[in-house]
Amino acid sequence: MMQFYVFPDSPPGAAIAGSLCARWPDARVLPHHSERPWIVGRWRDDELVWAAAGARRIALLGRVPAGVPRLAEYLGRREPGASADVRREVPGSFHTVAATDGVVFVQGDLATVREVFHGRVRGVTVAADRPDGLAELTGAGIDEAALAVRLLAPAAPWPLSEDCLWEGIRALPPGGHLRIGPDGRARVRPGPPLPMPDVPLAEGARHVRQALTEAVRVRTDGRATVSADLSGGMDSTSVCFLAAGRVERLLTVMCESSDAGSDDGHWAALAAESMPGAEHTRYRAQDLPRCFAGLLDTDDDLEAPLAVVHARAMTLEQARELAAAGSSRHLTGHGGDELFHTSPGYYHDLLRRHPLRAIGRLRAAQAVHRWKTGPALAALLDRTSFSGWLGYEVGRDLRSPVRGVNATPVSGWGPAYRMPGWATPEAVDSVRRSLRAAARDRAPLSPLRGQHLTLQQLRHSGEMVRRIDRLSARHGVAMEAPFLDERVVRAALSLDYADCLRADRYKPALVEAMRGIVPDGSLGRRSKAEFSADIYLGLREHRRELLELCDGMRLDALGLVDAAALRATLVNLPPSSLDLVPLLGTLGCEVWLRSVAAARPRSRAARVAAGYRSEVEAGR
Repeated sequence: MMQFYVFPDSPPGAAIAGSLCARWPDARVLPHHSERPWIVGRWRDDELVWAAAGARRIALLGRVPAGVPRLAEYLGRREPGASADVRREVPGSFHTVAATDGVVFVQGDLATVREVFHGRVRGVTVAADRPDGLAELTGAGIDEAALAVRLLAPAAPWPLSEDCLWEGIRALPPGGHLRIGPDGRARVRPGPPLPMPDVPLAEGARHVRQALTEAVRVRTDGRATVSADLSGGMDSTSVCFLAAGRVERLLTVMCESSDAGSDDGHWAALAAESMPGAEHTRYRAQDLPRCFAGLLDTDDDLEAPLAVVHARAMTLEQARELAAAGSSRHLTGHGGDELFHTSPGYYHDLLRRHPLRAIGRLRAAQAVHRWKTGPALAALLDRTSFSGWLGYEVGRDLRSPVRGVNATPVSGWGPAYRMPGWATPEAVDSVRRSLRAAARDRAPLSPLRGQHLTLQQLRHSGEMVRRIDRLSARHGVAMEAPFLDERVVRAALSLDYADCLRADRYKPALVEAMRGIVPDGSLGRRSKAEFSADIYLGLREHRRELLELCDGMRLDALGLVDAAALRATLVNLPPSSLDLVPLLGTLGCEVWLRSVAAARPRSRAARVAAGYRSEVEAGR
């Protein structure tokens, strides 16, 4: 699997790169003009294109078109690594790394599938695509306050969601880029502005269609075999029809739910009927590992707790099956929900932009979602600033019941955040301190609440994709999410949300974009499956293993979780699936701590991972 580091053009940078190459005998190296190491890592030939002109050079690492035409032309433009030109003009999903006039530029993508991390190593800034590798170079410990935040359900809010758990390691802000000078010092610069959501539906759908078509083409051109999810949902169905006919052999995969009431199978079969040239595989629920299987096993990926740790064994087994069937590239519909299931936060924005239009849309949505009139109106009339919401309101409600959280379209600038019932008072206090600190100097991702929420969910999805890609890569299968490509994301964000907030239509922008590509019958779906039945079944089947995780629990030793309270929940599962959501974060954190302790037993991080509290945290 791909992993790389970027170094400044200096003797100290070269020394650090040299020590890395000594540990990685198979490392590949791209040089600066000076012949000092510029990019060091592991990648396949089809995962990198680069060009040089004198002392200037530019490289794209990730999923890029074969032989990007005229790549060297970007070297003649001002600040090629920081420019939005490459991301705007080249389809695919990639990191951009450039060097010009002694300055190194590194940039990821808006969805974080291609995230950039940076830290100081022996006084020099080094960038990388993974934080755990940097942490090994710096000897970083674990940030216990950031770990406590990862217990939040449904997930940590932005910007805390992007705080690294490795001390001293930072992630780039959304769309931003990193500049590293010859002296090893770095500056973070903001990226291009977000698109205004004002493009009419008909025009915007054409842009989405073009961007998504190119995103799929990048992944299918030159391939004999490609596999793809065909869950029955509109997102994966769209990707499958775009891929059909572009490869000699298309393998589609449908995984059935344990819920007898799920209609995913019906819609997947309907789509498959219109793809006669594809090979369709349908897994019964019992054919793959259940949710929560294998959580006693540690993991090699030490970036952070895995949000979908409950599906880790299932993901690995599916990748093994795909590899055995001859696929090394698998397409998914991840990101489609976040982009085209219009965020209810936009009702807050529409009410201020077109009040009369908003009232009609709200009445229809209230009937569909059963929002309570009083709480819904209060939420939509709310004028709390982002900092006020993050620093006060979120922390105030951390221990409130989950009942009624779906009674309103939004809860301020995000969903209703809760700490688990088994979190200790100390953990809750730590999270409140982190929320207040983050609120002091952070603006929202967008001044529009709907766009802020869309970007937050999109970045959660991007993190998930890059993590499951690493899992699948262990069996030689690359996990690809065309919806999360920069060009697709920006095309979707530019859609006028007033045209898309329709209670009587499901994902209208994607429907219009795919009309003529996806059969009309498959474009008519308006239902959305949910998977609580699989969660309950997995918890019951693997209860013994999960209870074993409660024995000698690292989170308990750190004072963040009451293992006895967690054990009681696992023994007597709550009737509402909302009460199960916090389990995912807690189990992810526990598995991650055990993995760090197992992989780096003599490191400073291993002491915390084994349950020994730092002096700072112990003194609070």
